[in-house]
Amino acid sequence: MAGVLLITVPLVAYGGTTLLTFLMRNVPGYLDNPVRRGLWRAGHAHAGVLVLFALVAMLYVDQAGLPEPARMAARVLIAAAPILMPLGFFLSVVRPRDTRPSRLIWLAVAGGVSLAAGTLTLGVGLL
Repeated sequence: MAGVLLITVPLVAYGGTTLLTFLMRNVPGYLDNPVRRGLWRAGHAHAGVLVLFALVAMLYVDQAGLPEPARMAARVLIAAAPILMPLGFFLSVVRPRDTRPSRLIWLAVAGGVSLAAGTLTLGVGLL
């Protein structure tokens, strides 16, 4: 699971480069679209922070007094969050003219639920 998370790090870096390019080149549909700009910035920020959080959490999973199925659930749920949440932010406003998030914003909610469930499971196992 840590390997999957580490593979996402270059994707986060690529996303940052893309956002920087949009800013420097004044790409239409980014600077002039506050909804899209805000959601894409949120997606990039959440991706970076949640990948780091998930990598640290993976170190604790084996220390938790949980049965193996619960450990696997914690791993998967925590690792899914930095994938689902940013996808929801990005994919909900893909087109430059989108001024409202599409239903794909629910991926961000699913990522939040996944993060909450995984960290709660891990936290209980560490008590």
